[in-house]
Amino acid sequence: MRSIILGISAYYHDSAAALLIDAKIIAAAQEERFTRQKHDSSFPSKAIAYVLSEAGLEVGDLQYIVFYDKPFLKFERLLETYHAFAPIGIKSFLKAVPLWASKKLFLKKTIREELSNLGVLKGKILFSEHHLSHAASAFFSSPFQSSAILTIDGVGEWATASIAIGKGNTIEILRELRFPHSIGLLYSAFTLYCGFKVNSGEYKLMGLAPYAKDSTEVNKIVRKIEDSLVDIREDGSILLNMDYFGYASGLRMTNDKKWMSLFGFPRRLPESEITSNYVHMAKAIQIVLEVVLIKLAKTTKRITQCDTLVMAGGVALNCVANGRLQREGIFNNIWIQPAAGDAGGALGCALAIYYMYLGKDRKSGQSNLDSMQGTYLGPCFSKKYIQNVLDRSGVSYLVLTNEELLPLIATKISKGMIVGWFQGRMEFGPRALGNRSILADARNTSMQQRLNLKIKYREGFRPFAPSILEEDAYTIFDLNQPSPYMLSTFLVKPAIRHNLPQVEGILDQLYQVRSKVPAITHVDYSARVQTVNKSTNPLFHGLISEFKKITGTPLLVNTSFNVRGEPIVCSPEDALNCFFSTEMDILVMGNFICLKTEQINAAIKPINKKEWSD
Repeated sequence: MRSIILGISAYYHDSAAALLIDAKIIAAAQEERFTRQKHDSSFPSKAIAYVLSEAGLEVGDLQYIVFYDKPFLKFERLLETYHAFAPIGIKSFLKAVPLWASKKLFLKKTIREELSNLGVLKGKILFSEHHLSHAASAFFSSPFQSSAILTIDGVGEWATASIAIGKGNTIEILRELRFPHSIGLLYSAFTLYCGFKVNSGEYKLMGLAPYAKDSTEVNKIVRKIEDSLVDIREDGSILLNMDYFGYASGLRMTNDKKWMSLFGFPRRLPESEITSNYVHMAKAIQIVLEVVLIKLAKTTKRITQCDTLVMAGGVALNCVANGRLQREGIFNNIWIQPAAGDAGGALGCALAIYYMYLGKDRKSGQSNLDSMQGTYLGPCFSKKYIQNVLDRSGVSYLVLTNEELLPLIATKISKGMIVGWFQGRMEFGPRALGNRSILADARNTSMQQRLNLKIKYREGFRPFAPSILEEDAYTIFDLNQPSPYMLSTFLVKPAIRHNLPQVEGILDQLYQVRSKVPAITHVDYSARVQTVNKSTNPLFHGLISEFKKITGTPLLVNTSFNVRGEPIVCSPEDALNCFFSTEMDILVMGNFICLKTEQINAAIKPINKKEWSD
């Protein structure tokens, strides 16, 4: 009899659903992609409906429904923390408790009620601890039969980081760091102080850090952090000075008066000018994060004696720290769950139930393959569906075969055009990996500026990532293993770098031509690399291969198909809306090529192939 398991994450941020049938991941998706509300935390009704439809199942077919953390343990932490800090935080307490009493505490009832809107529920509702869900998402979907496991995030129930070991179908948690001491919350506090949004702006802080060129000022801030904010132990555990933080007892991340006194400058207002103070601060906290991560990794190695490491939790999305960890060589192999944040918890809790609760054996597969299927676990839309959408919209379009499509689009990209690329199943997790992507020519010296200001409508300092043929990656980047999920940064090799004068201001650094592929080369000569494997995504691999034939360059700029403040597109309708709200040149959906009316008369349908390809 098949085991049919639904995993759910919800009510914090990035709600998601994942469906397992036996050991196979059938489908997984974030709720935000369907509701179009970025980081949607609501119950993932639409994501659940999708994953069931992908398998041709109904709610009544589910044997187990698993939630990714344990609400009673989380409520215990809430009460004990408020008690410890009382009477400070009474307003926050009075606001939080009614919500818990009405919805979050009795979550089994809530889940049953929510699922009843989709059908008659017969399966058993179970709960997995938060960091076990993270650990299971990393280990059980990794290519390893045994491995060390490191999870780091803001907070689950009590744990903020954990070290575990996975063997076969078991995971043993060996050590935990507990709330309120959290490297994830420390990094989020600096995110907020630098004017970005907690739980979504951390990657902006990471991207800002390399612009800091005054090491003296950076080191001053590092010393202040280590002297006043956090005690970093040799094993990687930390103790935070809670006099400087408000998240344990209230609704504030930081005590702004104390931070102002310590650092000498106020919290930056969102959208205001980014001065050198905040650039130095971004670099300083990135340094501290990496120090803690390296110490934790060394401790993990020492107590597990494993040569391989898997990682999950929101901090595992810090690709700069991941790149540093790989360069340290503590482990022979490192694998990071591509949906490392809370969305991935939906997958992890389902995997934990299948292997640990049901006791199912893990079958040995090819040692170099994980079970994430390239993260292409979301919805796919048929040719007929796409054509119906296009016909209803009245947009001009052209239909080509793959043999015609790939060289034509590669040529257009080589001539400076920006392409929305919508193919196959949507990616699960925060990265667009060639199915919901915006693509461009990395050799173009103005492309970073164009993409940020004319397409993404976001801060100009933000870098872009390359997607490169896996077989060519080692000729361009200093990497030692494939990077299929765009989760680590690697240095561009010296042979293609340009020597540049040292300048300090963001704008002065921003548009320097740093290499032969300037649009993806960050100011520190790094890039967040995706290696594209032919067997995992043959169409995307084929497009880059055609671009290489034309230009000699085996990579493209790949950024997520969305604009600032919106989730990555899910449906053809989403793609069309994004296409017409930006200055993208071409939209490709399946084998359909869509153009804007200013490019060609909208009345011509279908477009004459020869006319457009000339």
